[in-house]
Amino acid sequence: MANKTYKDKQKRFAPKLKIKKGDMVVVIAGADKDRSTPREVLQILPSENRAIVDGVNIRKKHQKPTETEAGGIVEKAASIHISNLMLVDSDNQPTRVGRKAGDNGKLQRFSKRNGNIIN
Repeated sequence: MANKTYKDKQKRFAPKLKIKKGDMVVVIAGADKDRSTPREVLQILPSENRAIVDGVNIRKKHQKPTETEAGGIVEKAASIHISNLMLVDSDNQPTRVGRKAGDNGKLQRFSKRNGNIIN
């Protein structure tokens, strides 16, 4: 069955990710590896398990001029895989993330390094 339909390729549920938009992360693998600099997550792409992080994985794009913008070479942040990122705790240390039920029964993220709840 070589020809798969769109329905066959479609994923049923989006994966639960431990990093959210607005979190501070450090890059732990790749060309932009720098453990001392926390950076902000600008966007999450859950279907691809990737995130766009401020100042990481910068690419140059040759942009055509439009009616409103001039053309030229523009630098844009490309996505990076979630596995190459590690969340930064409240005391600016990289930590693994766990999930446990809170007081109201909803799942909350917590730092595995010191057990604090992550907002």
